[in-house]
Order: sequence, then structure tokens, then C-alpha cells
Amino acid sequence: MIQDWVYQVTSCKLNIAIAMVVMYNLLDLLFTFLHIALIGFNLLGWISPQTRKAHFICVELTAFSWFILGIFYGIGYCPLTDWQWQIKEQLGETNLPNSFIKYVTDKVTGKNISASLVDLLTATGFGFSLVMALYFRFKKRI
Repeated sequence: MIQDWVYQVTSCKLNIAIAMVVMYNLLDLLFTFLHIALIGFNLLGWISPQTRKAHFICVELTAFSWFILGIFYGIGYCPLTDWQWQIKEQLGETNLPNSFIKYVTDKVTGKNISASLVDLLTATGFGFSLVMALYFRFKKRI
């Protein structure tokens, strides 16, 4: 009787642990998708006239996160990265870089790409998108 009870409790704990790992993996996948979608929209959302207003807002929010929240958390702060890194740490990943783009670049290439280079390319792409967003937002007023 006691052995059956111990087996049930142990089995239940194991099922909960498995469910947590599955949940964290799904959340990690969701955040990866959200990150890539956000990056893609930040870089290309200015192209279509139908998405320019949403793109402008998205770029504003990104700039707010990087530069205003960045005052408190470090320039380039992204809450998505912060939350995703918490999930990855629960999954046992360590030594995560400051940047999601650096993380993905390293994973895709299989190399340790310079963080400075990744940051430079990221800032350049964002700067270009910001200029395009501002241009299309205010071009009628010029």
C-alpha cells in the first residue's frame, strides 16, 4: 500500500517535471518566433504603405526599449530577450549573450561571431529602418 502511494507521488512529480520542460520549450519556441517576426517587421515594415503606421509605432517602441529602458537595464535592452533568457536558463542554458541576434547568428553559423560586429550590424539595420519610418511618417509635411 505504501509502495503504491510512493509510486503515485513519484510518478506525479515526474509528470509535472516533464510538463514544465515541454512548456518551457514551447515558450522558448514562441519567443524565438516573436523575436524573428519583430526583427523582420522592424527591418522591412516600412516597405508596404499598409504597414507603415504600425511599423512606425513598432520602431518607436523598440527605440524606447533600447534607449529609455536601456538607461536602467543597459543600452539595447529588450524585454523579449530578458524573458526568453529566463526561459532558457530554466532549460539549463548558460552563458547567454546580451543580444538575441548574436545568439541566433552564432547558432546559425556555428561560429562565435564578434558581439561588436553583430551590434554594429543591428544598429545599422535599425538606424536605416528608423530613417525610413521617419521619412514616410513626415514626408507629406516636408
